[in-house]
Amino acid sequence: MKIGECVANLALAGLTLAPLVVKVDPNLNVILTACLTVYVGSYRSVKPTPPSETMSNAHAMRFPFVGSAMLLSLFLLFKFLSKDLVNAVLTCYFFVLGIVALSATLLPSIKRFLPQNWNDNPIVWHMPYFHSVEVEFTMSQVVAAIPGTFFCAWYASKKHWLANNILGLAFCIQGIEMLSLGSFKTGAILLLGLFIYDIFWVFFTPVMVSVAKSFDAPIKLLFPTSDPLRPYSMLGLGDIVIPGIFVALALRFDVSRGKENRYFNSTFVGYTVGLALTIVVMNWFQAAQPALLYIVPAVLGSIALHCIWNGEVKPLLEFNESKSNKKEE
Repeated sequence: MKIGECVANLALAGLTLAPLVVKVDPNLNVILTACLTVYVGSYRSVKPTPPSETMSNAHAMRFPFVGSAMLLSLFLLFKFLSKDLVNAVLTCYFFVLGIVALSATLLPSIKRFLPQNWNDNPIVWHMPYFHSVEVEFTMSQVVAAIPGTFFCAWYASKKHWLANNILGLAFCIQGIEMLSLGSFKTGAILLLGLFIYDIFWVFFTPVMVSVAKSFDAPIKLLFPTSDPLRPYSMLGLGDIVIPGIFVALALRFDVSRGKENRYFNSTFVGYTVGLALTIVVMNWFQAAQPALLYIVPAVLGSIALHCIWNGEVKPLLEFNESKSNKKEE
């Protein structure tokens, strides 16, 4: 946990300062930032108790269809409504969501400098006239929300690419840290389903690319380029979070068996290779590419070859965090 927290803070600080000091190729920047985010999120996901909420096989099967419905809905919104109006509503939504994500990302570091009772004593706030609606928080969370609020105000007013990226990093880290696939079987079902989803919506329809270009919100990483025809090199947050939660599961599997990062290393290398291949193909053909087309085979292939080589296919397939959680309870 300490490794993840330290690297998370360095990542946010480094992302803020790096463009001011060193000019990095945007394609390399995409790879380094995405891989660092997966690394940080994976280590932050390692906690004393297994996640209380895990995804089932049925949820994994439905996920590509739910994602398709949301993607198509956004496409139709941008097609029939004012683009500025849609983005204004989305900005308000991500303003609130960004405060929550940034606060949660910074909270572990901020808590160390605050009184213990600020961390342990929750405050319950009841909404006026709707007393059944209540919000529970601590003073530490309030303190962590202060820099998050100022930062989100900067993003909402300027829409700077750097602010977009820092918010995106916070969303990714929180997603990888909090979400659990439960088992490698569920993870494989989800990744294969989204593998088909990504190919269909990028190669066979204009929907994915159109929404990505119209959606002015921190749902993608942006890095400026010198090409006027393609001003930004971009990567969707889903191409970080979805493989990232699988990589994080591999790390927790290693930890549960007392093995030092055996399958985490292989899946992390697979993710890096798949992402790098995406960038290479995209630049070769000068066209948008479905990143999961390359990332999913690389991640699943790397862990499959590794567990076959070690003769540990059965332990890997039988691992289930939801069952571990029930035993703990």
